[in-house]
Amino acid sequence: MKVNSYFIWVCCFLACFSLRSQTSSAQLLVIGGGASGTAAAIQASRSGINTIIIEKTPWLGGMLTAAGVSAIDGNHNMPSGIWGEFRSELYDYYGGPKAVETGWVSNTLFEPSVGNEILQKMAGNPDLKIMFETEFKNIRREGEEWIVTAKKGRKEIQITAQIVIDGTELGDVAAALKIPYSIGMDSKEMTAESIAPAESNNIIQDLTYVATLKDYGEGKDMTIKMPVNYSPAEFECACDINDPKGTTAKGSSCWTMLQYGRLPNNKYMINWPNCGNDYYLNLIEEGTEKREVLYEEAKQQTLRFIYFIQDELGFRNLGLAKNEYPTKDDLPMIPYHRESRRIHGKVRLTAEHMKSPFDQDKPLYRTGIAVGDYPIDHHHDKNDNAPEIDFINYKIPSYNVPIGALIPETHDNIIIAEKSISVSNIANGATRLQPVVLGIGQAAGAIATIAIQNGVSTKEINIRKVQELLVNSSAYIIPYYDIKPENPHFELIQKIGATGILRGTGIPYKWANQTWFYPDQPISQYKLLIGLKDIYPQLHSEHGSGELITLGKLIEWMKLIDSDIESTTLPEEVKDLKNNSVLTRLEVALIINHYLDPFNIEIDFKGKINPNN
Repeated sequence: MKVNSYFIWVCCFLACFSLRSQTSSAQLLVIGGGASGTAAAIQASRSGINTIIIEKTPWLGGMLTAAGVSAIDGNHNMPSGIWGEFRSELYDYYGGPKAVETGWVSNTLFEPSVGNEILQKMAGNPDLKIMFETEFKNIRREGEEWIVTAKKGRKEIQITAQIVIDGTELGDVAAALKIPYSIGMDSKEMTAESIAPAESNNIIQDLTYVATLKDYGEGKDMTIKMPVNYSPAEFECACDINDPKGTTAKGSSCWTMLQYGRLPNNKYMINWPNCGNDYYLNLIEEGTEKREVLYEEAKQQTLRFIYFIQDELGFRNLGLAKNEYPTKDDLPMIPYHRESRRIHGKVRLTAEHMKSPFDQDKPLYRTGIAVGDYPIDHHHDKNDNAPEIDFINYKIPSYNVPIGALIPETHDNIIIAEKSISVSNIANGATRLQPVVLGIGQAAGAIATIAIQNGVSTKEINIRKVQELLVNSSAYIIPYYDIKPENPHFELIQKIGATGILRGTGIPYKWANQTWFYPDQPISQYKLLIGLKDIYPQLHSEHGSGELITLGKLIEWMKLIDSDIESTTLPEEVKDLKNNSVLTRLEVALIINHYLDPFNIEIDFKGKINPNN
C-alpha cells in the first residue's frame, strides 16, 4: 500500500512539473507573431531553418488581423514577396481583386478572421512551430545561444535559439536586452530632417482600438449600451451629421465615412482619424498589466464612437460583428500601435534618405531589403501638445528600408522587426504601414537564414546574399514601380538598381508614391558614368559626354574596367545590335550585368563598396 502511494505521488509530481515547465530549441526564435514576425518565420522556415514563433494571442498577423486593421495601406503596385502572396490568397478566397475593393481607403480590404486563416495556412511548414497564447517574459545570453523564458497559462517555457527576432508590437525584446532606443520625436539636430522639431520630445502617434461592425439588416437594432462619459459633441466633426445617409453632400456624409473601411460581407472597419476613435496613449514603457488597464481607455473611446454612429447618426443596424474575434467583447485582441521604440541600429533611415536616396553621403538605398510607397502620415489629432508639422506634404517618392535598420549597433544575433527598426520618428510615419512591415519581417527571416546557413553572425552577413534570397522570393529590394515580379527581367533590374549604376526617377504621387526605372528609355553617357565611376574608379568624367550611350561606347568602357572582356560574347538579347546602336536602359543593364556582375561586389551596412573587393 505504501509503495503504491509513493508511486502515485511521484507520478503526480512529475505530471505537475511537466505542466509547469517545458523546454524547446530552434535555430531561430521569433518573438511575436504579428505582421513582421509571421513573415519572418515563413521566410526562414521555407529556407529550411528550424523556427519557432511565440505569440501571445491565438492569431497570426498582429495589426493586420488581431488589431483589426484589415485595410491595406500602400504597396498596391509593389506586390512584394509575402505581401504579394498574402494578397493573392485574399483574391482566391474572395473571388478576385474587385471583390476586395470594397472601401475607398484601400484596394485590398478583408475580414480579420480570414486574414488570420490565410496567414496560418501560409505558415504551414514542418520546420515551423507556432506557440499561441504564449507571452514573452525575459531573455539572456549563454555562450552562443539565447535563452528565452515565456509563459503559456501557468506553464513556464524555456526556448534556446541561435538567433532571435524581436517581432513584438512595442520592441519589448530590445528593451529587455537594454538595446539603446528612442521614443518620440527626434530633434532637427539629431536627424538633419528639415521638418523635424527644434527639440526632441516624447510625443508618439495616436493609437486606435479598431472595431469591426456588421450590417445586420434593415430594422435590426444593434445599439450598444451608452458608454460612460459619452457626449455626441466629441464626434460631431467626424462627418456631416446633417447628412448622415449621403443624400445631399455625399463627399462629406457620414455614409461616406463608413464606406472608408467597408469590408467584404457587409462588415466595416472602424478606424476613423477625424474626430473618431484615435486615442493618445504613450504606454510603451509600461508593463503588461498597466498596458491592459490603459487599453481600456482606448476601447471606451471606440465604444463611444460606435454609439455615436448608431444613436446619433441612425445606423442602428450596424453592430459589433459577432465571432469575428475570439474575445468576449467582440473587439480586437490588441490595439493598433502606430509607433514603438525605435532602436539605434547600424544605420538610421531618415526622411531625407527617403526624399533623395541618391544624394546622400551614405548610399543606404544599395542595402535595401523592403520597399514602401505610402507618404509620411502621422496621427496627432488627439494630443494638443503635439507640434503642428505638415508631415503629409513632405513629399517623398517610393523608398526602400536599409538592412542596417534591423541590426542593433550594440548586439549580435538579434534582429529587430515590426515598427521598432532604426528609423527616425518622421520616417516611421511611412515605414509603419502593413506591407512595409511584412517586407521588414520577410527580410528579418532572410537575414537569419543567411547567417545560420553560412555560420556567421548577423553583423557579419553578406548583404548581397540576403538581398538575392529576397529577390529570388519575389520580394523587392529597390522600389521600381514599372518592373513587376512577373517581368522576366525583375531580378536583373532589382539587382542593377541596388548597385546604383542605373538609378530610377522618383515621383511623389498622392497616396501611392513611385520610382520608375524606364527600361525602354535611352540614357546619356554622363548619367551612366555617375553610377559607374562610383564603383569602378577606372572611369572618369572625361570618358563620357552628353550623348546617348551606344553599344560601342559601353564596350569601350567595359574594357577600361576589365581588359580581358571580349565584345563578341554579348548577351543573347542584344547580340544583333551594332556598335552605333543607341542602347535602352534595359539593354545597358543586360550588358553590364553580363560582363561585370556588379551586384556581387560586396557592400557594407552604409552602402559603401567593400574596400577588399
